[in-house]
Order: sequence, then structure tokens, then C-alpha cells
Amino acid sequence: MAESKAQNVSSQLWAIANDLRGTMDASSFKDYILSFLFYKYLSIHQESYIIDNWGYDENDGLTVNEFYKQAVEENGLEECLLDIAGTLGYAINPEDTWATLTENINNGTVVPSDYQRLFENFNANASINKEAEADFRGVFNSVNLGDSGLGSSITGRTKTLNAVVTKIDEIEFKDESGKDILGEIYEYLIGKFAANAGKKGGEFYTPHEVSIILAKLVTQNIKDDGSTFTVYDPTMGSGSLLLTVRNEVPNGNRQGAIHFHGQELNTITYNLARMNLMMHGVTYNNMTLSNADTLGADWPDGIDADGIDRPRSFDAVVANPPYSAKWDNNESKLKDPRYSEYGKLAPASKADYAFILHSLYHLNNEGTMAIVLPHGVLFRGAAEGKIRQTLLEKNYLDAVIGLPANLFYGTSIPTTILVFKKNRTTRDVLFIDASNEFEKGKNQNNLSEANISKIIETYRNRKDVEKYAHVATIEEIKENDYNLNIPRYVDTFEEEEEIDLEEINRLIKQDNEEIEKLEKEIAEQLALLGVKF
Repeated sequence: MAESKAQNVSSQLWAIANDLRGTMDASSFKDYILSFLFYKYLSIHQESYIIDNWGYDENDGLTVNEFYKQAVEENGLEECLLDIAGTLGYAINPEDTWATLTENINNGTVVPSDYQRLFENFNANASINKEAEADFRGVFNSVNLGDSGLGSSITGRTKTLNAVVTKIDEIEFKDESGKDILGEIYEYLIGKFAANAGKKGGEFYTPHEVSIILAKLVTQNIKDDGSTFTVYDPTMGSGSLLLTVRNEVPNGNRQGAIHFHGQELNTITYNLARMNLMMHGVTYNNMTLSNADTLGADWPDGIDADGIDRPRSFDAVVANPPYSAKWDNNESKLKDPRYSEYGKLAPASKADYAFILHSLYHLNNEGTMAIVLPHGVLFRGAAEGKIRQTLLEKNYLDAVIGLPANLFYGTSIPTTILVFKKNRTTRDVLFIDASNEFEKGKNQNNLSEANISKIIETYRNRKDVEKYAHVATIEEIKENDYNLNIPRYVDTFEEEEEIDLEEINRLIKQDNEEIEKLEKEIAEQLALLGVKF
């Protein structure tokens, strides 16, 4: 398959990153490459706004940046920034635009403080539009301008940053049709950084093939009726999973078609998610993202001013949480409405069921939830066994899908997708064993389009498939003491071909006769040479 323009540019930027990062590891250098890519995107987006709304005419002989500076001189900086931020949610000062930055680099007039000023001004301007402030403030805080990995001196670090900006500026970010492909480039780069980061890569990126499965599962039967589809990822990482859901929603690119909700504990990754969504055209008023602990105080906050629990619920919930993570399961959490009706808390050493219950709590009655977890959630006992039994008795579990091993960055363990719904009319559970169907890669296994299609079609048809899927009744599950281990329901055992002993003996006899014949011929030849055998 021919490499797309976005993939090609991503490969070029990846090579540039490797050349420029020196001794800095890829997982750290990504913050510089991705942040400056985003800054260029914001600056270009602002130029487009000025062209479309301020009466810019290229025939006047001015560049857009020169026109912007002239408008500021005539109307005042405050008025210009207020106009831009009122629509875009952010505003970049004339002296901080990408065009000004690259011009100053080319003229050799950039000083070390320019980069600090650029980000400080952006943060200050983020407060102009209060509705967008949470989405833009601090988005570049992950860029550590004083990191010694960039250079041993201020001058050396500035030189490296200038090189990053220059190389990014040289890359053409439109495809042959003139379409902006910055978002696609950003996504490919995130994937490359994740693959190179080893275990850390799994903290911020879900392999795209797995994201597609989750997205397709939660968007079954979605109609394009003009309403807003809401999706929530409680452990959103770089936000790629949320964006994949959009691809499966009819007319998902329509502004207002989807409202994205997400939460991420790691601040650097949270900033990455904000950039990623906006680089894919998601406006600030179509996303609500939070940087906090999902298993701590609930978010989105469901307690209103009167102390009444009114949880926000969503049409779809997707999640790839950290597997068997530690969490604070103190007894007070039994009063938390997310966990209280189950009577038990996930163990402190394994938060898997805490993530399940949090996510399920925020699923609306008509929605679908899909979450990726290790196989232990299917059969571990004690508190987890009790929670699992309650979920089955409430008839929330819709399907269990076993995936192949070695799909994810940083871990080779096989995983399972659990699908939940609250409005189920049948009391059965579909089991799919897709663990043996994959394409083997050099360092990591992959799922082909055919592998993905088979999973989704089997889920949609909800029928037994020999050695692949089984619809288990609740009675079967009870007989297994609510153990959901997939081999209990899907028999994938392949009988070995029966051995024909008579044929084996015949072949052995034939081999022995041929050996005896050859030995006789060798002895005759040696005798002719006068060699005793």
C-alpha cells in the first residue's frame, strides 16, 4: 500500500527529531516536536481567521502577518486580540506568530528569551475568552525550555529550538488537493513516539486497530439525526481513542456532531490530548477535558449545589486504563455513588474494577461502553468476584472479546474488551475468542482489517461461531460460578491429526533398506581404493 502524504511527512519529521534530539530520549523530545507543530497550527488557523473576517486582500502587497501588525497599529492590540479570542478561544500576538518567529530565526535576531515570552503571552491571552480558558491555558507548559538535553548552554538550547522550528517550517502540510493534513501528521507522529517509548508509550497511546474496535462497538446503530453524540474517555491519554470514535459516527466531522469528554492524570499527556483534538479540528466548545485523578473525586462532578447526586452521563464510554494499577480504596469510597451499590471495592493493588464501575456510572441508559483490561478481571475472586457477579446479575455485561497478545506498547500480555449496556433485553453474554487471529509483526502483533471486521460482524450477528464465538446463557455463567474465562465458553481446541502407525513403520523400514544399500555401495567404493571398511 502506498504511503500517504501524512505518513510520508510524519516519517520526515521523525527522522528530523532523531537528528536533533541528541542525548534526549524520544519520549521527552516529543514534547518539543509536537508542541511546535501545534503552535504552527494555531498560528496558521489564526491567519485563516484574519483572511476570512478582516478584509485582507493579497493584492495590497502585504503578507497576512504584515496585515495583522498593521491592524494592531490602527485598532489597538487589545481590540484585535479580543476579536480573535472571542471566536477561536485563543489569540497570538503579532510579535509571536509563527511567521514572525521564522522570520526572526532567518534574520538571526532570535534571542533565548523570545521563546519564553512567546509562551507566556499565549498563556496570558488564554484568559481573554473565559469559556475557552481551561482548554488553552498551560497547554505549552510541557515545553521545558531549560532542559539541558537541548544543549549545555542557553545559546545551545536556543539553537536547537531554532532548528526544530526551521525544520517544521520546511515541511509542506497540505496534500495534493490542498487539504490541511496537520492533524493526520500529528497522529502518525504520536504513534511513532509511542512505539519508540516502550512501556511509557502505552501510557498515552492505544494502538489504532484496537481503538477502531472500541469505536465501532460503541457506535452501533448511531443515526445522523442532527443531535449531539457525547463520548467520554476517563483515561484519555493522547485523545486518539476519542478521535477514532468520531470517525465511526455518521457525519462526525460536522461541528457539534460530537462533544468530547475526557480526563487524564498525567499533565504532560493531558496537554498532548488538548493539542491532538484541536489539531483535528475539534473546537474548544466541543470538548470538555480535565487533568485530574479519575478514581479520586468524581469527574465530571455529579454533585450539584444542593448536595444531590446528578451524574453527567454519556452516549458512549471508551477506555484503555492502566492495567491492574494501584489505587486508594479506603472505606469512605463505599459511600461514593460510583461504587456503593456493589458493596465491594476493587483491591488496592488492582484498580481494574474501579475503572469499570466509574465508567459504567457515567454511561446513560441507552449508551454503550467498551473497556480494555487484562484477562484477570474475568476470573479473579474475592472482592472482584463479588463485583463481577453483581454486574452480571444487573444484566449490564453484553460481551467479552479476547484479543491477541502483544498488541499494546509496553506489555505483551493478552487483553480483553468488555462491552456493557444498561438497557439489555436478553440475559446472555457473547464471548468472542479472537486471540489467535492477527498478523505477526517484528516487535508487535497487529490486527488486519479482516481481523477487525470479523470481530465486529460477530458482535453484530450475536450467534455462535465454531471455535470463535458463543452466546452463553446466564445459567451457563452461574454454573461456572460467574467465572468469565473465555475458554470455558469458546472451545478452540484443535485435535491433532491421527497418526497412522502402519504407515510410519513402513517408512522406517524403507529408510533402513535405503541406508543399508548406501552403506554397501560405500564399502565397495572404499575396497576399490584399498581402504578397509
